[in-house]
Amino acid sequence: MDFLSWWGSPAGQTLTWLVVVDFVIRVVALGTVPHNRRPSSALAWLALIFFFPIAGLVIFLLFGRLRLRGSRAAFEHRLADELRRNDDHPARKEAEPDVRLARIPPAVSAAVTLNRNNGATPLTAGNELTLHTAYDESLEAMTRCVKQAVSFVHVQFYIVAADSTTDCFFAALVEAHARGVQVRVLLDHLGSKGFPGYRAATSRLDAAGISWRKMLPVAPPRFQYQRPDLRNHRKIVVVDNRVGFTGSQNIIDASYNKKRNRRKNFEWIDLMVEVEGPTVPQLNTVFLADWSAETHETETREDIEVQAAAPSTGPVRNALGSQLLPSYSQLIPSGPGLGNSNNLRLFNHLIYGAEQRVVICSPYLVPDESLLIALTSAAQRGIDVDVHLGATSDHVLTHHAQRSYYEELLRAGVNIHLYRQPFVLHSKFVIIDSYTSVIASSNMDVRSFELNQEISLLVLDRRIVGELGELAARYAGESSTLDLSSWRERPAHQKFLDNACRLTANLQ
Repeated sequence: MDFLSWWGSPAGQTLTWLVVVDFVIRVVALGTVPHNRRPSSALAWLALIFFFPIAGLVIFLLFGRLRLRGSRAAFEHRLADELRRNDDHPARKEAEPDVRLARIPPAVSAAVTLNRNNGATPLTAGNELTLHTAYDESLEAMTRCVKQAVSFVHVQFYIVAADSTTDCFFAALVEAHARGVQVRVLLDHLGSKGFPGYRAATSRLDAAGISWRKMLPVAPPRFQYQRPDLRNHRKIVVVDNRVGFTGSQNIIDASYNKKRNRRKNFEWIDLMVEVEGPTVPQLNTVFLADWSAETHETETREDIEVQAAAPSTGPVRNALGSQLLPSYSQLIPSGPGLGNSNNLRLFNHLIYGAEQRVVICSPYLVPDESLLIALTSAAQRGIDVDVHLGATSDHVLTHHAQRSYYEELLRAGVNIHLYRQPFVLHSKFVIIDSYTSVIASSNMDVRSFELNQEISLLVLDRRIVGELGELAARYAGESSTLDLSSWRERPAHQKFLDNACRLTANLQ
């Protein structure tokens, strides 16, 4: 059979169609994939599609959507609109401190304005903050507050599981509900589903009659679908608009209940902050926006408005009467519905404004180009930059992608401290100089900047910076510090794996 005869056969026609489809996929991808996407991300997707056109296209269609779908995105924008609209309330005008008149460093004052223009809450004074650095102690503090509830308890976590460690917390929720307290629970669907104790948790809530919802459910048979890795990663507890909690910890045992974790003696190290004051109703606003997005309930319309903050008491004075910098807080909700990477913008701005030191603690540091340049530039201009990470991780791809950045950071003069195994350092905070810090649910990676709904708390308070500095020093004492020359000598197969995983980190 000659070539023309074969080309006209069914096999030849099939091959022709495959070649045409392959070509069309590649050409169309060139003009569509880069739309509103970072160049590094676009190149990663295009590489996948060019190597594996059909499989790459399917993966892109499943995971390539950068934004939440219609109604959910609307709720994200509604939250930002509510925060802006409340600025016009007379009580709010009286309560919000004027950063132009306060003794706040110009770079920090600019950060507050940046946040406000990107959907954050107003700056508030008069908050009382307590750091909880021990896993069980943090859970006990949340349980204690739930037991004292008289009106409502709102709980929102990425992972919720019932086990021997969290039993006291669930018992407090059930008891509060039984005595007439309104209890609502939000948990991320895919975030919680993969962990032992998830089914036990939902069954326990159902048995008690407690209202709960899955956040961003993925269930195609029920017509519930969005990009699977767009997740709600926030951690929030609000009791009676009187006390709130946020930070990095989930409601699950410190081993995360997995057999392989227990075999390796993995134990998560976390940080939560307890808040009393005007930031608490703002935390509640974020919860109610997410609750409304999942339930479409309208009866909470008035509740979703941010309550006016308590009037500022002004700067604190020390024993000698000299004026000290005041203590303020600002809440920054972020997520793909807003589409402005406001947590990344904040981190970059603070790093560029640092005058003495930058301390970052995060389980995952996979910086985009802007954050990488900010960190290396800070170190190169003489700022002390310390990064606290884990020597081990539960996410293999992210961990190896993170390792691919170590050499560039070390060459610039960044100090990298790796917390000892088998502990998983999961605390998330940033320290800038002696006055500014951020405590967050957000990691330092593209997922937290672009794909996850997160919550961050900007804190302007010397005491909190001091306590976080002591925590960072404690972490450093239990860590090894990377050396550039020894890091360069790691085995070739590890370098290959690190660099290959670096490419996957940009698929967003």
